[in-house]
Amino acid sequence: MIALSTETIAAIATPPGHGAVGIIRVSGTCARVIVTKHFASSRRTFRELRPYRLHHGHFFNGTGQILDEVLVAFMPGPGSFTGEDVVEINCHGSPVVLQSILETLLQEGVHPANPGEFTQRAFLNGRMDLTQAEAVAEIISAVSPTASLLAQNKLSGALRHCLQGLRDRLEELRAQLCLAVDFPEEEVECLSPELFLQSVEDIRKQLGILLQGHLQSRIWNDGALCVLSGAVNAGKSSLLNQLLGRQRAIVSPEPGTTRDYLEERITLHGLSLRLVDVAGTRKEAGILEREGLALARQFQDEADLILLVVDIATQAPLGVVKDQNLSLYPPSRTLIVANKCDLKRDPETESFLSNQGYDVVPVSAKNGQGLEELQDRIWRRLIANSPEPRPDALTLNLRQSGALEQAALELERLREDIMQNVPYDLLGVRLESASVILAEITGEITSDEILESIFQRFCIGK
Repeated sequence: MIALSTETIAAIATPPGHGAVGIIRVSGTCARVIVTKHFASSRRTFRELRPYRLHHGHFFNGTGQILDEVLVAFMPGPGSFTGEDVVEINCHGSPVVLQSILETLLQEGVHPANPGEFTQRAFLNGRMDLTQAEAVAEIISAVSPTASLLAQNKLSGALRHCLQGLRDRLEELRAQLCLAVDFPEEEVECLSPELFLQSVEDIRKQLGILLQGHLQSRIWNDGALCVLSGAVNAGKSSLLNQLLGRQRAIVSPEPGTTRDYLEERITLHGLSLRLVDVAGTRKEAGILEREGLALARQFQDEADLILLVVDIATQAPLGVVKDQNLSLYPPSRTLIVANKCDLKRDPETESFLSNQGYDVVPVSAKNGQGLEELQDRIWRRLIANSPEPRPDALTLNLRQSGALEQAALELERLREDIMQNVPYDLLGVRLESASVILAEITGEITSDEILESIFQRFCIGK
């Protein structure tokens, strides 16, 4: 386990750039003493920073020069966020002011905080478990209101309590196995193989429910990937601009304008979408376009929804559509955008696509006709298999779901061993392995490498 540092640390806790207010956070045994040394209160009766109060005054550097008018708050440990003495300095949000105050603190021997070090100290001091620590980062990076609420639920400890309950059941089964192994001749309380198998299966089903919830809530936590695909000059870039509500992609009658890909994010009915405009397909593509098309296929393979843009006003639209190799666009993950519906339309093309099982939405990327219907259809298609989860739902991140899959696999193998009458002393190894994996999720048993990889992804100041 990573050792808890005794150094006092500090960092700017607000995002880079100019703002009305900026915050410098200081944590450690010397936090109050050092900040008080450079703080002059506006109250004549001021003697020291009192807990949980805002103190108005000025912050000055080592030469006595006033750097800014500030509000200072002191939160004593162990009741603070980190479990240590914490002082937060609220000043004007100028990068120059923030950096000047931070440099003054560093000159006093305070150490610059590493990414996620405040939350890491909270974890090491027992203020939160690892799932709650990860929830802090998930709240900061939430891509939708739903994602924020789900992370708040994890921060409350709901996932920890659920996993601890499952681990307690595994440990109870281990204890009963030990009784059967250590006292085979005694009449002690021990599960029969049938009841043992049923208990293991119940726990495995609970893990399965958690994993299923992760799959269903993934797009609400991470956002959905929508890829705009189609032939050259079909109107993909114009459609991207319409969906964004601004000019992002260059639109030109010249074929092959987009050779790489463009990526932007939008929020649609509370759901975050990654919109990716990929290179258009055509037979006579050059070397650069072929590389772009290879990238396009990778995006399409990963996409939650493909928006296949079809020009239904060309002279031979049906032929162009058939040249698209529709096998690359499964109807279950594809929505046909029938572009240029403001011009003369070809009903034969729309009928052909509908008969192939595709959902077709007429749109004009030029004037925005049909755009609202398209947005509504995109949203409905995305949530068809992933309805918006309840705010109190338990969701997992990638690390947690990977570990839970390993635990479920151990229990599946244990179930097979029980059915094959494997001796009880060997069955205990499977139970211990599954229990340890659950402990790794909450951080009760976790390697330094895992902890470092988690907290390094945090922003500095959190």
